[in-house]
Amino acid sequence: MPQRLRRLLLATLLLIAWPAVVVSEEPPASEPALVALLRAKAQALTNDAGDYDRLLTAIGDAQLVMLGEATHGSAEFYEQRARLTRRLIAEKGFSALVLEAGWAPTTQLNAFIHDRAGRADATTALRAFRRFPRWVWRNRQFAAFLDELKALNENSAAGSPVVSLYGMDLYGVPEAVAEVVHYLARRDPRAAAAARRDYRCFAPYSRIAVDPQLYGRDVARGTMPSCEKRVRARLQQMQELTAQDADAAGFAALMSARAIAGAEAYYRTLYMVGALESWNLRERFLAESLRLLLERHGKIVVWAHNTHQGDARATDQATLGELSIGQLLREQLAPKSVYLVGMTTFRGSVRAASGWGTPDRVKRLLPAIDGSWSRLLHDIGLPASVLLIRDDAELTRQLDHSRLDRGVGVTYLPAAERDNHYAHSSLARRFDAVIHIDTTSALQPLP
Repeated sequence: MPQRLRRLLLATLLLIAWPAVVVSEEPPASEPALVALLRAKAQALTNDAGDYDRLLTAIGDAQLVMLGEATHGSAEFYEQRARLTRRLIAEKGFSALVLEAGWAPTTQLNAFIHDRAGRADATTALRAFRRFPRWVWRNRQFAAFLDELKALNENSAAGSPVVSLYGMDLYGVPEAVAEVVHYLARRDPRAAAAARRDYRCFAPYSRIAVDPQLYGRDVARGTMPSCEKRVRARLQQMQELTAQDADAAGFAALMSARAIAGAEAYYRTLYMVGALESWNLRERFLAESLRLLLERHGKIVVWAHNTHQGDARATDQATLGELSIGQLLREQLAPKSVYLVGMTTFRGSVRAASGWGTPDRVKRLLPAIDGSWSRLLHDIGLPASVLLIRDDAELTRQLDHSRLDRGVGVTYLPAAERDNHYAHSSLARRFDAVIHIDTTSALQPLP
């Protein structure tokens, strides 16, 4: 429902206010000339070890590299992000991978790759993701990379872990509550009992079959009292308690308390204020999560959907007033500190649901529509390619105009694709580089 409201509001505003994406005043080259330029500039990806040499050079000394995806359900995006992340860790000293995933469930994955949880394999560890849309991380492609990260830490010559794994999102309230209570039970049993009372407003939504966002609906209806004050007070108490506890357990518990407070505000805002305000609240939360993890690690890789990690100022999102973490981090950090890599596809298959909370299945991903960025990248004739935009003045000039761009989240409605999955953007200002995989296939979920 929130996604539908957001799309309706966006469509209405576009009818009133388009164009809002500020683009270059110089017209782009004609279509054949532009295709020829892109063909000359694009680097073919051939699964060779040196595929991303030029991209890593372009990334330079960036502290935060965001790797996007045009869908949440395409195997090749996970595989290419894994290839890049592997090299960023090995060659540029990145020490954390951050996912567009709930904080608390992802702590179990971090425990797995650090071998603290006693789990036998990645498939078992990924059972931490029990709620919709669990296939986004609970899939064979990501499990294979988790096993790699675990092996990397086990084989570290320094004898200490090379990489850590985190979630940056506010989803996963029941798991976050359990994390906070478990931590406090070891530190201060009375505080643990008080935390259970503070968080009991979420108890009716803890079962897997119940969506925690219904807390916001019930507060708006007056059938559930708000626990905003209690949750905020508990976060402040956790900040004071963990200020003297710099270990990983204290940090994880504090971040769980922060996620609970963020989720409470997000769900309440979604139903009592609106979709736009809740979207921006979440983007600010995600950006702050990354800032906190950047302070802790110095260099981090982020896996997130193009809609979040691309710069919203270069898209229809600006018309709506939506922010994105790519925009916020570009604004907050030095220009060369952030590097945004978008990923696109032309056609194939995708794993997605037809509505929030409904079963996922493999769907045919329609060929991208004429005039879209994905169609243009398809026309250069390479099965897989990368374009380095930021430091190429000619590419930046020619790609700084508005075209439609496709984004598929956890739901995909091919019969109404144009209205639900396309928006305008300037490719040159949205991303620093773009990886295009012409034909992609659906993720393979784990049981």
